[in-house]
Amino acid sequence: MTPTLHQIHPVLPVQNVLAALFFYTQKLGFDIVFADDSKDPKYVGIKRDHIEIHLKWKDVKEWDYTIDRPRLRIVTQHVDILHQEYNFKNVFPKETKVIKTEWGTKEFSFYDLYKNGLTFYQNS
Repeated sequence: MTPTLHQIHPVLPVQNVLAALFFYTQKLGFDIVFADDSKDPKYVGIKRDHIEIHLKWKDVKEWDYTIDRPRLRIVTQHVDILHQEYNFKNVFPKETKVIKTEWGTKEFSFYDLYKNGLTFYQNS
């Protein structure tokens, strides 16, 4: 038998789980999969289509904006339509555009509320 890797569920640090949940559910279209507490969650799972991301509360004393934040590269289809959806919801700065890269993708990138990087892309 050979072990097979099936999925990855990245954990993004956030300072306010409820604010992050609002951003990911109301702006990015994710649904809540689970929460460790319904009123004051510290750890939650969210999902849109086949992508699951976990959000974990980090105390402000543990927070350091000088270190690199996580960056997720999320494969999608119809990246232009997704960009339009998020643009309509004012998810990112107006100058955020879909670009064609030298490595053969079409993509756009922005940061969430806590400077975790999100790039949505498709192969061109």
